[in-house]
Amino acid sequence: MGSPSRLGERIANEILMLLRASRKRRGDVSLSDPVGTDGEGNDISFLDILGTEAGFVEDEALRRVTLQKVRSLVKKLPRKERMVIEMRYGMLDGAVHPQHEAAAVLGISRSYISRIEKRALEMLREGLEKGE
Repeated sequence: MGSPSRLGERIANEILMLLRASRKRRGDVSLSDPVGTDGEGNDISFLDILGTEAGFVEDEALRRVTLQKVRSLVKKLPRKERMVIEMRYGMLDGAVHPQHEAAAVLGISRSYISRIEKRALEMLREGLEKGE
């Protein structure tokens, strides 16, 4: 069971993995980009200034932005796709429901739930890549 505060976190993490693999966002500014130099001429980045582990701040910011986008995109999905995603990823009540439970609620087969879920995740991925 997931908590409501982790609403949709599994979806966001799955999509983050896909986004990191594609890296089609060349115009983005990275927290590891140089913002100046120190007294010895070494580059200084925002991460150096913030004093956190490399990648932590950037990953957390990207995760939160992606999670907000995912929540927005889920609302735009067709009814069945939205219901399956909300049930499977704990977006309704914080509980992650297995495919057989979603199938029982919607009155369809577990294999059809699997196809709907796959299609919905692809729609979400495409929406994120398009920047919707």
